[in-house]
Amino acid sequence: MEKSSSRTVTKTVFSNQLSFYSLVPEAKELFKKTLPKMTGIGYSSVLTKGNIKRHENSEILTVFVNSKLNKSLLDRLPKLKLICCMSTGFDNVDLEECRRRKIAVANVPAYGENTVAEHSFALILNLSRKVHLAFERTTRGNFSTKGLTGWDLKGKTIGIVGAGRIGWHVARIAKGFGMNIIANNPTVEQEWVKEFNCQFVSLEELLRTSDVVSLHCPLLPSTFHLINKKNIRSMKKNAILINTARGGIVDTAALSWALDRKLIAGAGLDVLENENLVKEETQVFFQHLSQTQKDSLLLEYRMLNRPNVIITPHNAFNSKEALQRILDETLSNIVAFQRGKKQNRII
Repeated sequence: MEKSSSRTVTKTVFSNQLSFYSLVPEAKELFKKTLPKMTGIGYSSVLTKGNIKRHENSEILTVFVNSKLNKSLLDRLPKLKLICCMSTGFDNVDLEECRRRKIAVANVPAYGENTVAEHSFALILNLSRKVHLAFERTTRGNFSTKGLTGWDLKGKTIGIVGAGRIGWHVARIAKGFGMNIIANNPTVEQEWVKEFNCQFVSLEELLRTSDVVSLHCPLLPSTFHLINKKNIRSMKKNAILINTARGGIVDTAALSWALDRKLIAGAGLDVLENENLVKEETQVFFQHLSQTQKDSLLLEYRMLNRPNVIITPHNAFNSKEALQRILDETLSNIVAFQRGKKQNRII
């Protein structure tokens, strides 16, 4: 992960127009208090072609991952100088187009490392101990334990794909449970080897030997459909797949295929390949989607009803503490940029 830099650059002159999206009312108030000279336009919704006209004069734009800043939207923002991603990931921004237009992009690299890791284990424990099924049963007044036998984490192997900050906290928690830890990463991290007695292995070996596969890598062209029909079949039949990273890392069709054939035991998903479309059910029928998108969406809807699949609505980051860290760091990124300094800059 790229570290923050305080290197001074040419100071930018602003007309003080700020737009921010996907913020709760409390966050808007904090922005106003911290940046009193900025003219802010704040919305809790997602930035789209339909509402972008309000922001044509904006020079700073803050967005969450559900706002996709592609070329067509950037064409409508001729004065834009800075995009603040209120997230660690920035795959929702067309970086090449931003480079061409000399638009700076910053992110929040470390707000949710423990938060997302804890949610990952919430999914793991729900699946391993069938908590969701037990809860549903007892709400109906049925206290039978038949069919609710789970399995221990102690002594099992967790395979962590991506040895970044979130992955580190997943390994730390796994160590506390007495799990064996292996990892797949472009580089071998000696600190992991020392702290967790962790072995770094190929993705193929990780999938073949892990009881829990937990994804914590960024979504890049090289990691798109990293888990696919070719390699998912090599997973253990009693293994579970956890994804709190990005939906596109897992091929939805391949996961559905593997679940249908009981090639894996289950999945815990906080992200989906088409999660922005899933939130608007009517889009399956009324928007101009490709057949591939429609097929993938229908498979995701089918997974909602599987007893061995738990889906949460991209909520792993959503703790009070993490939200405060996002706001604080985003504000700090804006102030640094106004002062002509680089901080948490992607470009």
